[in-house]
Amino acid sequence: MLKQQLNLKLSQKLSPQQIQLMKLIQLPTLSFEQKLHRELEENPALEAGKETLENEDLDNPQEENLDLIEADDINIDEYLSDDEIPAYRLNANNYSPDDEEKQVPYAAGISFTQFLMDQMRTFSMSETESQIARFLVGSIDETGYIRRSLLDIVDDLAFTENLYVEEDQVQNVLDKVQQLDPAGVGALDLQDCLALQLQRKSKTPAISLAHEMIVSHFSAFSKKHFDKLMSTLNIDENQLKEAIAEIEKLNPKPGASYASSTKINSQITPDFTIRILDGELQLSLNGRNAPELHVSASYRNMMEGYKESTVKSKAQQEAVLFIKQKLDAAKWFIDAVKQRNHTLFITMNAIMDYQKAYFLTGDEQKIKPMVLRDIASIIQMDISTVSRVANSKYVDTPYGTRLIKSFFSEGMTNSEGEDVSSIEIRKALETIIDSEDKTKPLTDEELKNALNQKGYPVARRTVAKYRDIIGAPVARLRKKL
Repeated sequence: MLKQQLNLKLSQKLSPQQIQLMKLIQLPTLSFEQKLHRELEENPALEAGKETLENEDLDNPQEENLDLIEADDINIDEYLSDDEIPAYRLNANNYSPDDEEKQVPYAAGISFTQFLMDQMRTFSMSETESQIARFLVGSIDETGYIRRSLLDIVDDLAFTENLYVEEDQVQNVLDKVQQLDPAGVGALDLQDCLALQLQRKSKTPAISLAHEMIVSHFSAFSKKHFDKLMSTLNIDENQLKEAIAEIEKLNPKPGASYASSTKINSQITPDFTIRILDGELQLSLNGRNAPELHVSASYRNMMEGYKESTVKSKAQQEAVLFIKQKLDAAKWFIDAVKQRNHTLFITMNAIMDYQKAYFLTGDEQKIKPMVLRDIASIIQMDISTVSRVANSKYVDTPYGTRLIKSFFSEGMTNSEGEDVSSIEIRKALETIIDSEDKTKPLTDEELKNALNQKGYPVARRTVAKYRDIIGAPVARLRKKL
């Protein structure tokens, strides 16, 4: 028995050109420049620099009057004329001819592990101790801690190094490791790290008291039970303040200080620049190191030679097919680059107009609620396109370099019926926390009430979320004497 069914399917397929365009839009400036250079190296039909042609008119390109001929289904004239290439330039001429391209030299230092191993060579140790020391130093993370218990380390040595030792042997070597610089390195936990640093300081009443607090009363100190500490240690408030001041001078992540000093300094290259000129905003796309692209004239000449030849051999036909592929790829890439620059410019221009009040004043409380859909509707593009532009790109403003994504935020209605952004609320919360009495810091409930009084009707859980975003701890940990 035959059955007849009708199935409707809706599918969407992207062309290679569209996929290429989306990938280019997503790339930040440095990655885009690297992509350009790779494409120039891989495609000989693509050249950089301004194309020098007689009677060149970039604003009004003239069509070349060439006879149309067909050869093996290849229209040679498509590759001899520039009429399909948009007339606008790839790069804005925002720089003078005298400006030079600046290269930032990078200096690489030795690793943190190697730095510690170099110090370990100053100790006189047996072969077994040296092996344990190498394992311990290799177990130190970038913050300077060994986040393993001694018993676990003994097991690791047995399983990974085939070295069977006692816990006391590991402890003896660990004591040597903890003598290395920076002070506190090789600690098993925060308490151990602070104690190691205090041991190296000159003994003063404040240092001795701080060391006793860390070693014997660390729980009360970490929970900021100051009254309990003064009662237990039989000290007054001034003595406690002096001891706490010494502890605050310590580094809770000793390894991070070395890592930051040897880390390759990298700088953010903004993709856009916004300047204020005569009270008006001016937007420019960063294309300083991105060369202008054009199709190779030599490849066009080869196509013209094939066109004019009367006898076309098999080798010539194979050659023209290769040339066709390279010319197609070059023209597609040039068009994709131009579309990318156009898309980036109109998207950022829409964001700049939307947040005009902020870009003119620099006041973060003037940032309006803005989601991807708002910009997508303005530029008549898909939300995913706006997302690709915003996620990985930066804009240089008179108030610093900002990630474009940071201008997007959800909004809410305040007590006056006005739409305010979450950025404005976080700024107000930060102001309240900065001005609070540090001896009696405000709880989340009290912060909620303070925001409500300012006209921001938020819930307590929202306050907790925003407090975490701005990096403010809970009230108990913000308490100071």
